[in-house]
Amino acid sequence: MNLRENFRKNVTGIQHLGIPTLDIRKTMDFYHGLGFETIWENGEVAFMQLGTLVIETYTAPETAQCNGAIDHVALNVNDIEAAWRDAQACGYETQDTEINFLPFFERGVKFFTIIGPNREKVEFNQFL
Repeated sequence: MNLRENFRKNVTGIQHLGIPTLDIRKTMDFYHGLGFETIWENGEVAFMQLGTLVIETYTAPETAQCNGAIDHVALNVNDIEAAWRDAQACGYETQDTEINFLPFFERGVKFFTIIGPNREKVEFNQFL
């Protein structure tokens, strides 16, 4: 099996879009007005969902404040370690030197980010 097939079998779809904000409450109010519901937050980071679309918004000291200001797209994976090995084997530029952990949601999440040809960030993410 080639590495492309490994990714195809491991990635289950978009997990979330990451949007940095200077004012998390203002951003949350905006998306709540569109029908999104908060599914997790800690005051600095909030995950909001509408149907199958999840937006992660987080406080950042600077944001682009222009069109195209989505920071990253996160892909859900079944096996973060396998995705890391495959990304390394493909020679993708990584933002991270290892798989990261954050104590979000019930058991936390593991993730890493690669950089695309247009400097876009693609995050691979596994709920634990």
